Amino acid sequence: MENVYILQPVLAENSDILHDEAVALIESAGAAYAGTMYAKIREINPATFIGEGKLAELNERLRDLDVTVLFNGELSPSQTVNLSEGLDGKKVIDRTTLILDIFAMRAESSEGKLQVELAQLRYLYPRLKGKGSALSRLGGGIGTRGPGETQLETDRRHIRSRIRALEERLEKTEQRRDLQTKRRQKDGVRTIALVGYTNTGKSTLLNALTGADVLVKDALFATLDPTSRRLEIEGMEFLLVDTVGFLQDLPHHLIEAFRSTLESALHCDLALIVCDASGAYETQYETTMQTLKDLGFSSPYLLVMNKCDKIPSRAGLPQGAVYISAKTGAGLEELKNRIFEMLRERFVRTELFIPYAQSARYVALRALLSEREVEYADDGMRVQAVIPVEHAEKFRVFLKSKNNEK
Repeated sequence: MENVYILQPVLAENSDILHDEAVALIESAGAAYAGTMYAKIREINPATFIGEGKLAELNERLRDLDVTVLFNGELSPSQTVNLSEGLDGKKVIDRTTLILDIFAMRAESSEGKLQVELAQLRYLYPRLKGKGSALSRLGGGIGTRGPGETQLETDRRHIRSRIRALEERLEKTEQRRDLQTKRRQKDGVRTIALVGYTNTGKSTLLNALTGADVLVKDALFATLDPTSRRLEIEGMEFLLVDTVGFLQDLPHHLIEAFRSTLESALHCDLALIVCDASGAYETQYETTMQTLKDLGFSSPYLLVMNKCDKIPSRAGLPQGAVYISAKTGAGLEELKNRIFEMLRERFVRTELFIPYAQSARYVALRALLSEREVEYADDGMRVQAVIPVEHAEKFRVFLKSKNNEK
């Protein structure tokens, strides 16, 4: 097992949160956390980011240790090389490299693998300039999963060509997804997206609401590829989609790389912003909303505070949120009610009368509505129904009266 030592730059008040996330990322990558050195940064050194004194101190600490050094931030190509040289040739990776490595482990769909490879190549490309000897020291372990190890042996021209090919393939995939999205919208399929910080219980919530068996794991980025399942509330069917989790200071180019994976969230009818009530939920919420804002998100949303079974009281939690425990099932009925209330303007509750002579016409349309109650009379059927607004006109001929309730 690879041992990883964290070099934690102290630049802001959130350094402790970032450090905790780094430890979780190391464990999610299948490596072992070996320790940390904090480096207070007053002025960024363009050559090594940290000062010469801190670099010498770190080198002394690690002199006889076989470790990979994780710089918990983002390094330029030259800074990576210079840090490695200042640490007697030890492998140095940054936060982005570690995240990309986890993405490579988690991606299962063909599209997810393409996105990971494209993100890795875009990140590696500028680091190939004049770095042949430095890159040859990478060996195995973190930073070499996915295409990394093989692509490092190729020339820059081949990598440029591969990047273009991946971009073209992903563009075609995105076009197909756009068509699927438009078809769902035309058919009146309402999409609800589970969005939020990584490891807040989104997949557990998906399973609890739909009875699915999606992977649930106490690890960052356990869900990378979007997963969708049918959800029924008040007789109406919705499509519930689980998306990749966010992380504080997730590099913007990584967010863009997985933009197509997040399309379901950007074009959903309702987003459930899931936060961990037992954790740093304010940071989770702010990070999620900022990331969505950067992507152009504008859909309505509902704040869901999960893992409420782990807290003694709800004092201080956000007002207006839904408090649940996806693990125990507490609060799920209230969540379903709130979801339907937020989407009810998209539906018409009405009573229809279908003469038996027109039964065939009604049967052809029945998949477009939800029957709540059916009563059979001598001259036809009386149906209490819920109809999506966009399909209401198709049932006008069956309306019992003009005073139907919306």
